[in-house]
Amino acid sequence: MEKTREQILDMIVRLGPISPSEIASKLELTAAGIRRHVVALEDDGLISEHRPTGIIEPRRGRPSRYYVATDDGREHLSDAYADLASSALGFLAAAAGADAVDQFAAAHFAELEERYTPVVVAAGDAPIDRARALSDALTRDGFASTIRDIGPNHFALQLCQGNCPVLKVAEDFPQICDAETKVFSRLLGVHVQRLATLAQGEHVCTTHVPLSIRPKGSS
Repeated sequence: MEKTREQILDMIVRLGPISPSEIASKLELTAAGIRRHVVALEDDGLISEHRPTGIIEPRRGRPSRYYVATDDGREHLSDAYADLASSALGFLAAAAGADAVDQFAAAHFAELEERYTPVVVAAGDAPIDRARALSDALTRDGFASTIRDIGPNHFALQLCQGNCPVLKVAEDFPQICDAETKVFSRLLGVHVQRLATLAQGEHVCTTHVPLSIRPKGSS
């Protein structure tokens, strides 16, 4: 039961807003069983009901409920780096000011960029393939990342991160999010745009990735 509940929480973190019926379909479980777990997760403060825009409810029957993870829900899955990063940046900000924090953020994500570059390059030149490879790498590092197509012709996609291991730090130091966004642009070879972040109170970090531009340096 505990394993199933963790699977449901993970799915809500990655795919939220999502309804119990959608979760049941993906996990191949009964809707009634999923609802019991959802109620338990909501009672524990790990998820909350959310009304996403653009969803049209059927005229008959009870409207579907959609859920997203709370801060506690995201921290429940992964909070491995938060304490260390918070201490380091707090010390740097107090001792050396904002410039030192910028340098720390750049250095931190330079290491991430170095690790991810071979994985992304191996995916090929197409931004969509690179984005999927990046998303997979982020998920392995605890960011609960997914790819969402947007637009009728799929000229762009959204790289979504349902979890942030350093969320508490990013709330105080936006340089973290800025440095990460710059790394995404370099890895994907296109100019990406950060649309929303967990640090700003949104339920997911969302990065807009255009697909109609070839990566820099490709033939």
